[in-house]
Amino acid sequence: MNTPSLSHLSPTFFLQTFILELMHACEQQSQDQCEKLIEHIAKTAGCFFEETYRKDKKKITDALDRESYTELILSLKNNIGGNFSLQNSDQECITVTNTKCPFGSKVTHFPELCRMTSSVFGGIAARNLGYAKVEIKKSIAKQDGYCEVCIHTNPETAKDLPGIEYTNSSPSKEKIAMKDLQTRIDQSLKKIWYQEKKNNNKKFAPTIIAKSPAMQKVLQAIEVIAPTSATVLIQGPTGAGKELIARAIHGMSERSNKPFIAVNCGAIPESLIESALFGHEKGAFTGAIEVHQGYFERAEGGTLFLDEVDSLSPAAQSRLLRIIQEGELERVGGKHKLHVDLRIISATNQVLEQKVEQGQFRNDLYYRINVIRLEIPPLAERPEDLPYLVQLIINRMNKKHNKKIESVSREVMQQIRGYHWPGNVRELENTLERSLLFAKDKEITELDFGSAMPTIKTNNWKKLKENAIAQVERTFLKASLLQNQGDVKKTADMMELTTRAIYDKIKKHNLCLADFRGQE
Repeated sequence: MNTPSLSHLSPTFFLQTFILELMHACEQQSQDQCEKLIEHIAKTAGCFFEETYRKDKKKITDALDRESYTELILSLKNNIGGNFSLQNSDQECITVTNTKCPFGSKVTHFPELCRMTSSVFGGIAARNLGYAKVEIKKSIAKQDGYCEVCIHTNPETAKDLPGIEYTNSSPSKEKIAMKDLQTRIDQSLKKIWYQEKKNNNKKFAPTIIAKSPAMQKVLQAIEVIAPTSATVLIQGPTGAGKELIARAIHGMSERSNKPFIAVNCGAIPESLIESALFGHEKGAFTGAIEVHQGYFERAEGGTLFLDEVDSLSPAAQSRLLRIIQEGELERVGGKHKLHVDLRIISATNQVLEQKVEQGQFRNDLYYRINVIRLEIPPLAERPEDLPYLVQLIINRMNKKHNKKIESVSREVMQQIRGYHWPGNVRELENTLERSLLFAKDKEITELDFGSAMPTIKTNNWKKLKENAIAQVERTFLKASLLQNQGDVKKTADMMELTTRAIYDKIKKHNLCLADFRGQE
């Protein structure tokens, strides 16, 4: 795109610049985000335009009828310089035409802008009429000479017609509730972080990324079980964030002002596990020169998190069972029972049922700690969370290492999506940290997997094949447009496609015709 001087900036170029940059930013998250982003912006803007219209017309509560809807969309376009008029309206379709684009004649370079019109018209219609499919039959941007836009409002008669479908785009109660829940859990985690920061100097307040349905179910479960006193078993792979979930349960409970003590049972030598957990009296064994309070006593009133609970010795399992049943413990070498009031949350990356069957874990203890069970999915099953986790990690690593990395390249994001991440969030964090340290610009362009050899998910073959085909198509399309100096008809003839198909592919691959016109 040839950049004009500031004195010759046009509304078209100004708006198109924003759209292209937003497209590039959004492509880092997923392949189809470009059009989705334009649609989201247009729908949101449509809500504002509708609200303004309602205030002007004093139609605050009731849904707009077809006449009011038509008046709104026509005035919306004409007030910014268009020449829209109603051509036809019935119970199945509203058709409007336009002979003057609000963005001027140069709009022929930017057919992407029609998507914004489609989304504004469709979003408002869906909210008020229940359904819409917007078909742009003619478009000035595609050099048809005028615009003809059909807003189909009957899903039955519209199902076989071309166009983009819209349903009620008002935020659902479920989405609002999930957003509120996420906020409450984040606030509880920050509260614990501030309490502990004085002692352990943790730099970053924790947060749970839950854009995927699987993790959203976990958040909903946290809200339900946190106020109770039930013991909880969290099962999930290494590095998936089991301790963070335990902290969230503690933070949302009435015990949030009391200690949260996390213990990695697998990291304590077997000979010391009982002393570490339950404490010992002076003289209980060689080297016990004073009374030692174990983790149970230190967690009094709060929550004790037992990670890798499956690694407990048979003796420790027996003691743990008694504490859960009786609410009392005895220090190693002690003769007096001590009352303890705490909540136990256990975690494991093993299948405990198999451990029970093999005689490696007590059956009665299993049922005691497994009153409530939470399953944390591996990162490979949470693709919706990946972009948000990546950005969160980058922001934290920037602060830690005094760097100014803004994002990852789209190629790196594709690598991240294609790798199966056996170490889950922890491995993603370590990989991004290494990559960030050696990044030269403001974008991470190479992933440093360390000694691990990244493997591609075998169940991702369809997406990989589509990516490869799309890359070949984009390369050939660019070469054809360059050879034909941006002439869409000649390019269509060369590729044996219709001109409409070429325009669709130009939009799909985020290309700009102005880049090819006047060049050889």
